[in-house]
Amino acid sequence: MNSIAVISDIHGNMTALEAVIENINRRGIETIICLGDLIGKGPNPAAAVDCIREVCEVVVFGNWDEAVQKENEWEVMKWHQEQLGEERLAYLGTLPFHYDFYMSGKYIRLYHASAKSVHHRVVPMIHPMEEKKAMFENTEWISPLEEDRIPDVVGFGDIHAALIEPIGDQRTLFNVGSVGNPLDMTLATFAVLHGDYQSIKPAPFSIEIVRVPYDIEKEIQIAEQKEMPGLEPYAKELREAVYRGAFKES
Repeated sequence: MNSIAVISDIHGNMTALEAVIENINRRGIETIICLGDLIGKGPNPAAAVDCIREVCEVVVFGNWDEAVQKENEWEVMKWHQEQLGEERLAYLGTLPFHYDFYMSGKYIRLYHASAKSVHHRVVPMIHPMEEKKAMFENTEWISPLEEDRIPDVVGFGDIHAALIEPIGDQRTLFNVGSVGNPLDMTLATFAVLHGDYQSIKPAPFSIEIVRVPYDIEKEIQIAEQKEMPGLEPYAKELREAVYRGAFKES
């Protein structure tokens, strides 16, 4: 049996990312997959991109990773673009929309937000079952491993709130939470999948949600020292797990 770590929504928070990677290493997990939003909000976008490139086997793109590549007059976005530089921005533009694989005979699909796009937000706590079932569909953005095959398990990031929810009798939807900007509790969060990685043979399979404490005040101090735009709402989100609109329907 193998274990793979699935992380998401780093948002330039290296203090949290380092704590999570330390925990992953302590567990002896060698495979890490990232579901996007490497940058945005936090003070170390360049270091976050460099670290994720080094430690992750697969990285898919998120809405911030896409948005930062475009011309933008928003002060916060311009600051992140300057921090990243051309080469890292180009790298973010190469990231795939999704990653499909088998584990313990289950067909698993991972992406950032939804099957429709990185900008279409689905919040299982408020959206109807029809929206949750649509997370398993094959859309224009998705190339399934087998024609017309629908995944058994879908994992995503984006909403910064971890969950595991059965969808019908046979499917499972899970959110990995957020490493760098958790909004359900003030702990860096990720998921671990336990099973036989890349195996089509049925075998035991489980999903674990992991919460890791980290030094929030240290991270805020780093942002202050860098004179990062958007510091006040960032600090509030880290300290209180408060979002200015996370659980709104989109």
